[in-house]
Amino acid sequence: MYLNPILSTQNEHIKALARLAAKPAERRARGQLLLEGIHLLDAALQHGLAVDEVLVQSRALAHPEVSALLARLPASCRGHEVSEAVMAKLSSLNTPPELIAVIPTPAAAAPNADDSLLLLDAVQDPGNLGAILRTAAAAGVRQVWLSPQCADPWSAKVLRAGMGAHFAVALHTDAELTRVLAEFNGPAIVTSLDATQSLYALDLRQPCAFVFGNEGAGVSAPVLARASHPVRIPMPGVAESLNVAAAVAVCLFEQVRQRLPG
Repeated sequence: MYLNPILSTQNEHIKALARLAAKPAERRARGQLLLEGIHLLDAALQHGLAVDEVLVQSRALAHPEVSALLARLPASCRGHEVSEAVMAKLSSLNTPPELIAVIPTPAAAAPNADDSLLLLDAVQDPGNLGAILRTAAAAGVRQVWLSPQCADPWSAKVLRAGMGAHFAVALHTDAELTRVLAEFNGPAIVTSLDATQSLYALDLRQPCAFVFGNEGAGVSAPVLARASHPVRIPMPGVAESLNVAAAVAVCLFEQVRQRLPG
């Protein structure tokens, strides 16, 4: 593909992309986001996502993985060859990546009746959120609902921590979690240190809604009131609680274990 050269950080298009990288409101208004690096662009293409634009560092043009990715891009995709300074202006990494892609923000598919749901209430740490999305994708939970107080799932840090998981799940942002739970027909499970029932005593083979809250404050009172099954994760050790990403992994993979044949 033809790559139009852009070498100056003062280029107006580069300034617009820098705003897109830095500001969630800009991403919402434009309906686009940036993917940093080979792995995320490869994951997006594997899931059939459209790519509007790609920017490649001059020194990376001879990289075989970069060449292979460029060959997979649609003819409609615009390409730019950029300097390292331009890439550094757009990237959140200490070492700028070989390439950055601009893609439309994926739309969230509606859930099916047999889908389990993952509801996140004010999970604000980008690393935790990305790890949670990666766990959900690995466990086969395809529907994720995020309250307005959650970290922006399309930020560079969350995308990097998710390792491509964003493209395997449906992300419903700015969700009213109480409404989602009111409309869900199955059990709504929330972990609580005060619960008496063990997670492992609960039948999780049916579709479930798993609810997890803020790293410090936990699940908010209105959302907690809608959860039908408060459970505890047995912890025979000395820790008072689990990191929210670890708690999600324990719960989702307990459902995976229960659903295994035999």
